[in-house]
Amino acid sequence: MGPNEEPVERSRKRKIRAVFGSFIALLVLFTLFGNTLQSLTLPKVRTEKPTHESFVYTLEGSGNLKPIAEAKLTNPGGWKVKAVRVKEGDRATKGQALVTYDSTSAERELQDEKAQLEKQQIELQNTQDHFIVSAQEGDEIKKRSASRDLEKQKLDLGIQDRKIKQLEDRLASQKEISAPFDGMVTKLNAVVGLASAGEPDVVITNESRGYRFEFIADAPLLTNLGISLEDKVQVEIQAIGDQQPTMLEGAILELADAEPRMASSSDKAANPTTSIARKVVRVKVAGSELKGGEQAWVKLTKRSQQEGLLISNEAIHEDREGKFFYKVEERKGALGNVFIVRKVQIRAAETNDKVTKVPRDSVYENDLIILESSEPLQDGNRVRLQ
Repeated sequence: MGPNEEPVERSRKRKIRAVFGSFIALLVLFTLFGNTLQSLTLPKVRTEKPTHESFVYTLEGSGNLKPIAEAKLTNPGGWKVKAVRVKEGDRATKGQALVTYDSTSAERELQDEKAQLEKQQIELQNTQDHFIVSAQEGDEIKKRSASRDLEKQKLDLGIQDRKIKQLEDRLASQKEISAPFDGMVTKLNAVVGLASAGEPDVVITNESRGYRFEFIADAPLLTNLGISLEDKVQVEIQAIGDQQPTMLEGAILELADAEPRMASSSDKAANPTTSIARKVVRVKVAGSELKGGEQAWVKLTKRSQQEGLLISNEAIHEDREGKFFYKVEERKGALGNVFIVRKVQIRAAETNDKVTKVPRDSVYENDLIILESSEPLQDGNRVRLQ
């Protein structure tokens, strides 16, 4: 090779290296661009990390106070009201007169029946005189007739006496309405000058029995809280017109079955096609300041004894194999990190209306839990993070 050919050869090799380097650069560029385009077509997921907090069951319920026992008092006689001696909201003692009625017609009827009794007594005396005369005259027929008349009139006197007693009892019981127990007048329909119109004239509550309110709660939550009859609870009472609520001790009066509800979107830890059993929780509360109609609230909380990590119920799904969630597994590569979906089965978990606690061997604190995806996912799918 001559001296003029060496520079030419070196120049040619430089050009070849330059072309080869450019080719490699373009290949890498197109690979990266292709990966970028491919990643844009992957499902986009929204994630969160599990939290390490205490799992708390919370029960909240409210309702208006109603009397446990009340009496609806009315006058069966249909008499007009003469006087109303109480107002709504008044407290009454047992035996206190609440409403008096116009008993004029009944009193007049009683007087007439007493006059009839006196008349029958006079007739009895006359018959006795006839009996004596017949006996003295020795007329057996008249004597027997007078004796029968005496017996008949004595029976009539007995009937009349019982009739008078019945009228007296009716007058005593219907001329006024009295409180059957210590309580509060909650409703008053009696109007002076008018007879009862089908509604009770007075409604009075039995204060010794207290008041109650009720609300509906999910049965599994009650089980987790360990709620049972006669359990003591703190009740917050807000009376109408009072700025500051008061706290009173109440007790669980009754747990009754209620209509189940369908699992809602906030219950993704449960099968959305199944129903959740519910209970009517009735709470009793008593206090001299209570009148009925006040708003009452109760709130119960209980911390779980088991440890675990909490994930949102949004992340929980269910199939034929049971409950599960998806997490993201990150794999490092020469051209960038790749994110893979992993399906994690949940064996046993505690849950409330917001979060689910999963065992520590199922998830770690730095794991990315998938809450939402732009497309349906399966185990092993590649995804991109939001």
